[in-house]
Formats: sequence, structure tokens, C-alpha cells
Amino acid sequence: MKVNQLNIKKDMKVSELIDQFNGSGVLGAGRVARASNLLVDMINDEDMDIFMSLAGPMVPGGLRNIVGDLIRNKHIKVLIVSGANITHDLLEAFGGRHYRDLGTDDEELNDAGIGRIADVYTQSDDFELFEREITKIFDIISKKLDNDEDKGIISIQRLLREVGSLVEDENSILRLAYENDVSIFAPGLIDSMFGLQLWMFTQDHTLVVDAVGDMHYLSDLVFESEKIGAIMLGGGLPKHYTLASNLLKGGIDAGLQITMDRPETGSLSGAPLEEAKSWSKAKHGSNLVSVIGDATIIFPMIYANALDKIE
Repeated sequence: MKVNQLNIKKDMKVSELIDQFNGSGVLGAGRVARASNLLVDMINDEDMDIFMSLAGPMVPGGLRNIVGDLIRNKHIKVLIVSGANITHDLLEAFGGRHYRDLGTDDEELNDAGIGRIADVYTQSDDFELFEREITKIFDIISKKLDNDEDKGIISIQRLLREVGSLVEDENSILRLAYENDVSIFAPGLIDSMFGLQLWMFTQDHTLVVDAVGDMHYLSDLVFESEKIGAIMLGGGLPKHYTLASNLLKGGIDAGLQITMDRPETGSLSGAPLEEAKSWSKAKHGSNLVSVIGDATIIFPMIYANALDKIE
């Protein structure tokens, strides 16, 4: 089968561009097309539940509304995220913002109360707002727990659900997950500004987070699902938690990952998904696609294509 040369035309739809990629071989464009076709298949499969993982600065990088749409459209059942993405979702939910074009001299930025994430910036004033608002929410949750049988002990998943129930921003990932019964897991939650504020709150309040408690609920979700597909943006802990949660059932049935990391170092973040088969984290015969690239560019393209093609 020959490689087709790309043909671009005026007013071309994203789905038409992906169709062009589909015939372009197995380099970057071809892999993007394969990942996009797999996403369509996963969403169209009524027997498949989709787990999505987010590592890296996906919310600051502009994917907050896209993740929100995946939740609204019932396209994912489980979201596994870094503590940082939780923090940045809530930063915006509380009225803070992410900024661009504020300069690159990091010492000057620090003096001005500005933190930099590559080309994205945050202001200390917004984090101060975050700290005030999340402390209010922790206080409400703590008082609620004092009155139930758990006596101040809560799993990470339930904590995030309780937080989502108290957030008023209709575009918040946590709020949308609460409204649409999508479970959020954040195994590295403490390694974030959210976790720092939680630790500070517990210095004079009773609120104990039970990370192991998540495993009972997550394993139930895995075994209740006939088939599981995975969307993994970035690597690290969220990717591993997604794959490892399916270990006892023989692995995921399908999965796509978009990562900037490479496989030569042996890190999980850069490992091709086929490697997961050796650990029973992906089933024999599972449909797997790995794309090397920037998820903030590639995933919006493949999801836009999927929205044109899902049944």
C-alpha cells in the first residue's frame, strides 16, 4: 500500500485533515490518525468504559474545557490526574487565571509575584485567592465528616467529589465530574499546592486522607466494566495508575497515549504502550497507539475529528 501525499485545501475541516493523515504512512501524521481512529472506536463501543489520565500542565496548557466536554458528553468514566491539574482547575474556578506574554526573566518574574510554566504564567494573588477558597471548602468537608461514621477519614476520590460539589464554576472539571458521576482519582494529590493547603489545614482540624481507600472503589469500577479503554495525556504517575488499576483484570482492552518522553531511558512516561503487555497492564490483542508529541496540540485535533465521526 503506497503512502499518499497530503493535500491541503481552503476551509478544510479538522476531520478532513485527519483523513489525509490516515493515508500518509506510519510517521507522526499517521500515528495521529491511528490514535484518532482508535478514539472514535473507543467512544462508539457501548461496552467500553474510558479511563483518562492527565499528567503535566494540561489545564494551564489550555485543555480544561476539552476535558470538561469529554465529561459533559459522557465520553469518559474515570479521570486520573496529577495534583497540579486539580490545583489549576480550582485556581480558575475561584476566579484566578493563567496568563501569557509576561516575560522570561525568571528573577524579575519572581520579584513581581509571577510563576512560570514554560510560556504560561500564574500570579501569586490568584494563588492567595485559591488558598482562601480551598480552606473554606476543607472546613465545610471537615465539619461534615465529623458528623458521619468516618470520623474525619476520607479517600482522595471522595474528597475530590466533595470539593466538586462545593465549586460553583460550571466549567470546573471537578464540578462537572460531580454532576456527571465521573470519578476522579489523584494518587499524587499531596504533591501540589492543593496538597500543601490540605496539610496546613490538618494542623488544627481533623481531616485524614486515606489513599488506600481509593483502591477499593477503583477496583470495583474496573471489574464492573466489560471493557476498558484508556486515553493517556503525558506519563508519570497518572499513566501508571491508569494501567496498574487494570492489572488484576489482565489489562486494558485499548489505549492511546500522547507523550513528549522517549523510551530510551526506560521511564514509564516514554514507554510505548506495547510494553504494558509484558506486565499484563494491556491485554494480548489490545489496540494500542503511542504518539510522540505535544498533547496540547494533538489531542484537540483528534477529539475534534472524533466529534465529527462518533455515532
